[in-house]
Amino acid sequence: MIMNDLAAPGLTLDKGLQALLDTVAQDPTGPLAVGVAGPAGHGKTALLAALERIHQRAGIAVRTAAPEPDEPVDPDTVVLVDDAHLLDDARTEALLRLVAGRRHRLVVAHRPWPRSAAFSELVDALRRDGQAVLLTPFTREQTAAYLAATPELGRPADLVDFVHTQTAGVPRDVERLARGLVGAETRPGTVDPPRSVILEFGPDLDVQPAAVRRLLLAVAAGGALPVSMLGALLGRDPAGVDELIATTRAAGLLGADGRLAPIVRRAVATLSPTTERTAVWRRLTELQLARGGAVLPLVRSLLAVGALGDCPAATLAAAADEALADEPAFAAELFAAATAAGRPPNARQALAAALAGDLDDALRLADRLLATAAPPERSEAAVVAATALAHRGHVGRSVELFRWSGTASAAAFAIVGGLATGDPAASTESPAGDPAGEPPTLHASAARLMANGVRESVTGPPTAALSALVQAAALLEPDGRAALLPDSPAALAALTAVHCGELEIAERVLHRALGAGVGGPLMARRHRLLQAWILMVRGDIHAAGERLATVTLDGRPLESRDQLFAAAIRMGIGRRNSDLGALKRGWGQALEAVVRHPVDLFTLLPLGELAIAGARLGDLARLEPYLHQGRALLDRLDNPPLWSVPLHWSGLHAAILTGEPAIADEHVAALLAAAGHSRYAAVVAAAAESWVEVLRGVVDPTRVEAAARGLHDTGLCWDGARLAGQAAIRTADRRAMTTLLECARALQGRPSGGQSGQTPTTGASTARVAGPTQHGLSDREYEVAELVLAGLTYREIGDRLFISAKTVEHHVARMRSRLNCANRTELLALLRTLVADRASDTAGQPWPQRATR
Repeated sequence: MIMNDLAAPGLTLDKGLQALLDTVAQDPTGPLAVGVAGPAGHGKTALLAALERIHQRAGIAVRTAAPEPDEPVDPDTVVLVDDAHLLDDARTEALLRLVAGRRHRLVVAHRPWPRSAAFSELVDALRRDGQAVLLTPFTREQTAAYLAATPELGRPADLVDFVHTQTAGVPRDVERLARGLVGAETRPGTVDPPRSVILEFGPDLDVQPAAVRRLLLAVAAGGALPVSMLGALLGRDPAGVDELIATTRAAGLLGADGRLAPIVRRAVATLSPTTERTAVWRRLTELQLARGGAVLPLVRSLLAVGALGDCPAATLAAAADEALADEPAFAAELFAAATAAGRPPNARQALAAALAGDLDDALRLADRLLATAAPPERSEAAVVAATALAHRGHVGRSVELFRWSGTASAAAFAIVGGLATGDPAASTESPAGDPAGEPPTLHASAARLMANGVRESVTGPPTAALSALVQAAALLEPDGRAALLPDSPAALAALTAVHCGELEIAERVLHRALGAGVGGPLMARRHRLLQAWILMVRGDIHAAGERLATVTLDGRPLESRDQLFAAAIRMGIGRRNSDLGALKRGWGQALEAVVRHPVDLFTLLPLGELAIAGARLGDLARLEPYLHQGRALLDRLDNPPLWSVPLHWSGLHAAILTGEPAIADEHVAALLAAAGHSRYAAVVAAAAESWVEVLRGVVDPTRVEAAARGLHDTGLCWDGARLAGQAAIRTADRRAMTTLLECARALQGRPSGGQSGQTPTTGASTARVAGPTQHGLSDREYEVAELVLAGLTYREIGDRLFISAKTVEHHVARMRSRLNCANRTELLALLRTLVADRASDTAGQPWPQRATR
């Protein structure tokens, strides 16, 4: 077959070329006038070789050279001419006469450039009187077909994308790369082709004129290169530049889209003389800087081929500025490279390090600039240092630096920091600072709104605080990636929303901030941690754990504030899962996080969660000094309800777990006093009062259910379900117990008894719930429940308790029936609550009544 004839020289044909060869093979003596155009390396020579074999098999003479001007040519001889674009005008005209005579069969292969007037006439005649064939790069399917015909490659299907991408389908380069991959250790999935393949491009580059090599180096640098810029680089007018581009395309080195295939680009960068490459790239970056164009694409390209050292310091610094918003870590690397090239460090370099989350470098650079730089640079360095210190918990020192820097934004951040540390004077400060003509940018406006929002959270209604902070967050969304923030308005808005039960607002503002990249990587962790916190509070424990896991995917250690939130989330998840082992394992890290980050207004939430965990572990005393600091901070600010209510709520549950009714009553009284501040405060106060009544054995099902549903509606879903469950196991009224258990299941998002096909009505439900102790289970059943939750089998539990496995099974069945659980999953969930609650029940006795009501 024709295809077999062509496979030997490595030619893979599209349908049009295959049809041409099939036609010639079927009638070798038929008319034949074909012009074959294509850049070097696209298969012209292989195609002519295939045609030569076809005619030789048919016994037809073949001539492979163009005739001299007056040389006669036998009409029975087929003329196959390669590289016809190199012929002089006399030979070109001789071929033109053969075409015009229409008696000779000939195929003329040529590059699309150069073209003399005579040669253009020949090409037009072939197109007019015969057939014009244009050779193009392989499609992906053709590359796959070529590789499939090379059995030495093993599994060519694994190579197709790699080879086609590297070569852009140029047949010559596909053949080179495939041959180089045979037996090579590097395979697809690797970044670079084998060096032996790169070296094969040497002769192709060496024969090119110096101007073409310079053009190739310019294109290899990447980026958009207008003709005017190339003209200045190459010393050519626009027509001369166009001619060079056409010559380079004809050589098969430059694609029709003006780009280099990756393998060609690497060859140009690797094989070009160092002096020539350095001169071209330096001049290119100088021209781009002079015209105000972007240099980052050029610098990125140079980095890709390992030639970043050829860039001048000014170019590296300009590229770093361009990368700062979207890639602060890369910008920091470029600033460092510029410093290594002789440019002194500046505040932008410290800013890039801070935005990337590298606070060590940011502080080191900023501190050095504070001591040595000129006044404007020192002011910017002070802002960087202040921001880094705020993230590390040194808020007092941060406030000093913000005030010292003198900008309006810094003055606003100083107010936020002052209020966070409990400085009441900060609430009367003006966020305008000494602007000195500073324009009201989005960043400055957002900072002022942040200050106003935090001030309102301390002195005004929660709606005003939340509105100001949400507006501040929205202002930064269009261009907040390069905004260096001690805390983001989105984070403060989310905290405020959580403190007043507006979890949906908190979720939306955090989602928008993450989508817009506000604050760069430095703030992304804080936003994700707060998302995890909201999921945990809602009771979506699995999703909270998954979101928490994303915070440290980049491998960088957490700063102290983020570490505190992360530790509190881990302990909160363990507590809600009744996982005592996880609480014990995480307690040491949690205490370390508390020690590392001084107490401030914005960390009272995790401090309260850790207080409950400490009480559960019987180690609350180690947190008392920090809780005292938190209460003292709130006292200095005149106990703003927005911030104090959640801490009292946590304190109540810690007191319940430690069995201290008097302290619990104090927290309830404080919550009732703040009930008028907001809907959230009222709901929490009602739930707190109901909770202590339940613990004293007074269960009003209607009131308890209303309080539990109120908690659920404000986002405290897990707490609401737990309140209903606590009341259910403490009431002697069987109907009330069933109602409250159904409420607890509904608030946890689990099907109720009726939904599972077991309607809890009259005699049936009474039989199932009959006989519970005050806590719902007997002491033996509690022992069995704890071991079931620990994952032991019935046989293992029997061995532990010296009873039979059948008896254990009987206990489990009775617990499921008594607690009205539809299935084992539902039983295990309820048992976790009961076992955890039992730890907080002091000797199984109700609390003493309060002295005053």
